[in-house]
Amino acid sequence: MRTSRWRKFALAVGAVALLWGTSAFAQTGSTDESKRKVKTKTTPVYPDLARRMNVTGKVKIEVVIAPDGHVKTTRVVGGHPLLVQPCQDALKEWKFASAPEETTQIVEFDFHLTE
Repeated sequence: MRTSRWRKFALAVGAVALLWGTSAFAQTGSTDESKRKVKTKTTPVYPDLARRMNVTGKVKIEVVIAPDGHVKTTRVVGGHPLLVQPCQDALKEWKFASAPEETTQIVEFDFHLTE
């Protein structure tokens, strides 16, 4: 009977962890309605090495914005490593509209070569 109780306990803990994890992920998404307006933007520099190597594509960065509108932290979600750092450097200079609380949103940059 001990294994039966252990299995029930393990299943109960697993179910609670699963439900708790999905509710946490549901709260982190950002929609167009929740995005804060950008007051000041700085365009990222297209690195010379990336340009010479014909590296193109999108860079996605998650930004935590303080209530006063300055960028608190950034986290890379995706993108080519040569393009990520210029985007993070540019985002540090961005200013957003103020809000009553800290918010998180995804910012996307598109790098493409123009002939």
